[in-house]
Amino acid sequence: MHEIESGDPAADHEIEMFPKRSDVNVPQHRYPHCLVWCPLPIISWIFPPIGHVGIADSKGIIYDFAGPYYIGEDSMAFGWPTKYHQVDLNLVGDADMWDHGVWEANAEYKRRVHNLCCDNCHSHVAHAFNAMRYKGKSNWNMYSVGWFIFMHGRYTGFGGFLRT
Repeated sequence: MHEIESGDPAADHEIEMFPKRSDVNVPQHRYPHCLVWCPLPIISWIFPPIGHVGIADSKGIIYDFAGPYYIGEDSMAFGWPTKYHQVDLNLVGDADMWDHGVWEANAEYKRRVHNLCCDNCHSHVAHAFNAMRYKGKSNWNMYSVGWFIFMHGRYTGFGGFLRT
């Protein structure tokens, strides 16, 4: 924050140079403490619950397990999110605990081979949720993550709806 002084203490105010950490900014692709989803071409059109997921840190930077030994940063493998769910940080503890869980999952999945059926982007997010004990649980898996975003995700807008 930058403070501007006018000489009159009552008139002094602060100007916010950056958005609050919790503000989702779809045009800028910033999704603080969110789970994000985008469709897989053809597959998601046939079976809508299936798609590609990522997780964003408290600053809104998106991370996704996009291939063997690779974590994408702000460049999802199948395009920008069309759905997201912003998590209540009270269910984790705080932003630092959230970021630690994201960091831990990224560090682990940078060492893994991607497997479409059993060790994929959903598993990466589940690992982050388990590390941060999201909702007090440590038994998240790829199916529970997929179901969670399908049930709780909201579209980024009409364009996001059309892409799905």
